Amino acid sequence: MSTDLSSQYKGEVDVPPASAWVRLLRSYGPTPQNLTLFDEYVAAAVDRAKVDPIKLATPLLEAMILHVESKAPGSMLIAGTAGDGKTYHCRALWSRLGGEAKAWAAKGNVKELRLADGRMAVFIKDLSEFRGESSDLPLQRLEKSVLEGDNSEIVILAANHGQVLDRLRDLGERHGGRHPLRTPLQECFLQAGPAPDRLAVFDLSRTTTRKTFEEVAKAVAGHPQWSNCSHCALNVGGKICPIDENRRRLLGETDGGQLASRLGDLVEIARLNGLHLPVRDLLALCANMVLGYADAKEAKENLMTCTDVAQIQEAGHVGKASIYANAFGANLPKRRAFDGPVFKAMAAFGVGEETSNGADGLLVYGKDDSRLQADFARLVASDPIYGATERYLNAQNNYLEGHEGARLDGGAVEFMEMLEDQRRRLYFTLPNDEPGYSRWAMTVYRFAGDYLGIINTLTEKKTQVDEAVRARIAKGLNRVLTGLLLENADRIFIASSGGFTQSRVSVLCDHETTARRQQGVGMAIKLDAMTGRPLLEVQLAAGVANRVIFDLTPIRHEFLSRVAEGALPASFSNECLEDLLAFKAKLLRKAEVVRRNGVADDDEVGGEDSAMTLDFIDIEPGGRGLVRPVTIRAPA
Repeated sequence: MSTDLSSQYKGEVDVPPASAWVRLLRSYGPTPQNLTLFDEYVAAAVDRAKVDPIKLATPLLEAMILHVESKAPGSMLIAGTAGDGKTYHCRALWSRLGGEAKAWAAKGNVKELRLADGRMAVFIKDLSEFRGESSDLPLQRLEKSVLEGDNSEIVILAANHGQVLDRLRDLGERHGGRHPLRTPLQECFLQAGPAPDRLAVFDLSRTTTRKTFEEVAKAVAGHPQWSNCSHCALNVGGKICPIDENRRRLLGETDGGQLASRLGDLVEIARLNGLHLPVRDLLALCANMVLGYADAKEAKENLMTCTDVAQIQEAGHVGKASIYANAFGANLPKRRAFDGPVFKAMAAFGVGEETSNGADGLLVYGKDDSRLQADFARLVASDPIYGATERYLNAQNNYLEGHEGARLDGGAVEFMEMLEDQRRRLYFTLPNDEPGYSRWAMTVYRFAGDYLGIINTLTEKKTQVDEAVRARIAKGLNRVLTGLLLENADRIFIASSGGFTQSRVSVLCDHETTARRQQGVGMAIKLDAMTGRPLLEVQLAAGVANRVIFDLTPIRHEFLSRVAEGALPASFSNECLEDLLAFKAKLLRKAEVVRRNGVADDDEVGGEDSAMTLDFIDIEPGGRGLVRPVTIRAPA
């Protein structure tokens, strides 16, 4: 239940009723002093603010409870990276098992709780808090339970991946060998291998998905304390409070949740590229989206408090608080933004810098161009707060009608910055399937929508992957494997240069197969259950041993799609090109095995002369490749 703070401020008209809550939320944002992001500081900060804490989901808590209640022998490791919520889960488990909040908040990093079954539950809140020789104590208790079969205790240890592995390595070396838990834990973390016997591992780094972001956004934007804004003097009489406006947009009151969903798409693409964004970073992102402000002179550290709003309203600068720019950390100094992994990840999508001719034509000329005016009114002018603001329209007029110097020699810097913010807004606000304007064209991942579509299709198992998407992947694959501008989308050419498998241009076809799985042979697109990513499975002949698998990450999919559309491989990503060339080498080796096993025809012809047939790839005028066998004979 929310606490009505207005009673605290009777006689203090100048203090907005939600100011204590906003100050608490601000401390979660990207400031140098964001200590409240650490669980051990949360309770104290909440007590000082006299507000309810932000309540987040504990996705593995029920599984932990079931494990404890099952009376399974051994102990438990709550693992993850910094900010994943290890201590938060640990505290939630303590409470669910009957532990008192006061006992948990008391000094000390080790808490003990007698369970109903007689075992002693030993909670070790954070392994990093143990230094020097004392760092061996929690691990020794864990060893006693896991390795020595002591069932009197269940140790519940919270630790970072690298930290627990390093401590086990040091402990093993000091005892003259390799610690027996280190290798299985390493395989468990890196390869999702089985946990060691008598040690249940709950890895929180595997739980962060777009759903996690949407839950964090709802917890922040839907917090009960926002109800105090309804009777705030800064939010009545036609006044726009940017803080309340931003939290409403994040909550989805105006767009049905489209903003959060599209930001979730970016979080998901980042995750599928191998970037882990812990809950702590997602909290910082949401806090910045609501409170971010582009001018540090008007809002300290570029994060607003309630007391800043009156000045911002009076100056007419509400537009500087755009939630769409804040989502990418555009309100922050670059150095501070890149200190946080989440803003670095968001900036990597290039939203604001990337654009399309259609989008820029709309934003720059739409107000005056009769062909674009209807779209401009619907997509830009319909948002007078962050879209067609008076400030933006004035800068646009100066750019279009001003002296030539206004457009040259840095004279249009202000308008160019506003234009970037408008592109960011369009990414979030364009309707789905808007004709003429593609939101993904405004990012560096122009084909990310198709990539997410592949995952949805494979997850639902209802239909085949879109044929146009499959054809584009096959065409891009052919161009990389051969180094030729082939148009083929129905077949895959596995080509070499005659001896050097890493050659960029290969005209000898060692093997060809279909781009769609037929009778157990050819390329199939499947979903990897462990990573959640699609993979390309190329089957050269019947049997599991004759297949080669390629992990299709978002950036690799983008690479293949761009190459299929005509981009030069080396101009996009050398790392992606090297990954594809390594895949090509595996295909060539597998083709050789298939040939050796007699699946392919014998190239040699007996008699006085010996002959060898080489399959060359020719390109027809339309760009379609075909294989032409050339027989080379040598006298005996």
